[in-house]
Amino acid sequence: MLNYQFENIEFLWLLLIIPFLVVWQWFKNKQQSPELKFPGASLLAAQGANWLAKLRPLLYALRLIAIALVIVAMARPRTSEENSKTKSAEGIDIVMAIDVSTSMLSRDLRPNRLEATKKVASDFIQERPNDRIGMVVYAGESYTQTPLTSDHKIILNTMKDIKNGLIQDGTAIGMGLATAVNRLKESKAKSKVIILLTDGENNAGNIDPMTAAQLAEEFKIRAYTIGVGTKGTAPTPYAYDMRGNLMYRNLPVNIDEELLKNIADQTGGKYFRATDNDKLNEIYGEIDKLERTKLQELKFYSYDEKFENFALAALILFALELLLRFTVYRSFI
Repeated sequence: MLNYQFENIEFLWLLLIIPFLVVWQWFKNKQQSPELKFPGASLLAAQGANWLAKLRPLLYALRLIAIALVIVAMARPRTSEENSKTKSAEGIDIVMAIDVSTSMLSRDLRPNRLEATKKVASDFIQERPNDRIGMVVYAGESYTQTPLTSDHKIILNTMKDIKNGLIQDGTAIGMGLATAVNRLKESKAKSKVIILLTDGENNAGNIDPMTAAQLAEEFKIRAYTIGVGTKGTAPTPYAYDMRGNLMYRNLPVNIDEELLKNIADQTGGKYFRATDNDKLNEIYGEIDKLERTKLQELKFYSYDEKFENFALAALILFALELLLRFTVYRSFI
């Protein structure tokens, strides 16, 4: 009964009458119990009668237990199960704009910048089940890899397909940002966010990055910008060998950090620099904390009524007492 809840718990106070009934019956038996004698009866019959007489108080015990069970049933014992469900009270729409230029294959991050980005971005997506997320990829031009969706399995599957060489090479930061803005401008979400990642300088496309940033500001979209790449030099692809494999050599890492800071400042976001895998992971973790979806938790309770069990047990005990009283103990009472 420790796991039961009682809808009408005040009825349990009635259990206090049980001790009084026990005392009352004890006094009653003490005053009325005659001394039984069996003149002329056989020894076996006398022993049997004495044995039954000694067990006679069990009849009253059965009645008291039945009364107690009825009282418990009146208190309506039940078990409950709590279920909770969360729903988004303030949704966030996020578009991730990822640079897929050839320089993203540089090996200053493991195994390279692009694969490290895909791994961390996938973890980020899985940690945000209540948000809609879309994806834009860009190099010399840009396109929408996945529109905004709450089906994160689609996002994660398309993330695996992202690779270098799908579009013309280059780094069109302005076009990547503008395409992400275009995906978010019609959004009705309370918060709209772009996470733009690049490892270079704007050297392609026909849209100025700051013009795209002004558009983002107009549509109240925050842009978090990430420059990925170590400081100094890094093993960077520079040509293909006779077998078509990329050849690497240490080349300077040139990231237009001033531009990325200006884009973030223009839109109310923040700029980050990821020089290794751990730092990249920390950056996405910080963005995750900065852009948290407000949730409402709804709790549901399901109840399983148990009073029938107690009432049935009481009925069985009452029936057993009556059966014994009018059969085995009929001649003793």
